[in-house]
Amino acid sequence: MSAPAVDWPAEVHGALSAARVRQVAYVPDAGLTRLIQRCEADNQMRDVLLSNEAEGIPMLAGAWLGGERGVLLLQSSGVGNVIAALSLVKACRFPLLAIVTMRGDWGEVNPWQVPMGQATQPHLEVGGVIVYPVDEAARLGETVAMAAQLAFESQVAVAVLVSQHVIGAKAFAAVTR
Repeated sequence: MSAPAVDWPAEVHGALSAARVRQVAYVPDAGLTRLIQRCEADNQMRDVLLSNEAEGIPMLAGAWLGGERGVLLLQSSGVGNVIAALSLVKACRFPLLAIVTMRGDWGEVNPWQVPMGQATQPHLEVGGVIVYPVDEAARLGETVAMAAQLAFESQVAVAVLVSQHVIGAKAFAAVTR
């Protein structure tokens, strides 16, 4: 008999709620859909749809200056869009909590996703972000809780990378000749 499936979006939402996150900045992503829906339904959270990922960092800086905590939800392919904005986090010393769904790792078949998926963790680390990769759904809630604690209490940038082991590999129909 297999273990029951973990409802990781519920656990992550619970961790964000317990950490008093009030603003949720995101670019739509299939891997984050259920978490985004939970945040949208939460009257204590304000969800903000971004045009691109780079808008999330200054938005969360403003949230922090206004006394609120926030999280940035994005896919690994969008990490390249936030690299320059990470200097704002370090220079201004405000916390950044990010949850990044991964592409380009286990089970990936879309060749366009592989380069940035493989570069996500090193790019974030060079940008001064502490990175917690997670490849088990059962560990995701507790990892987000600890990442939030570190980010908000130490005023540092922390990203939780959610593996395709957790969100599932996506199908890709390549054009063949």
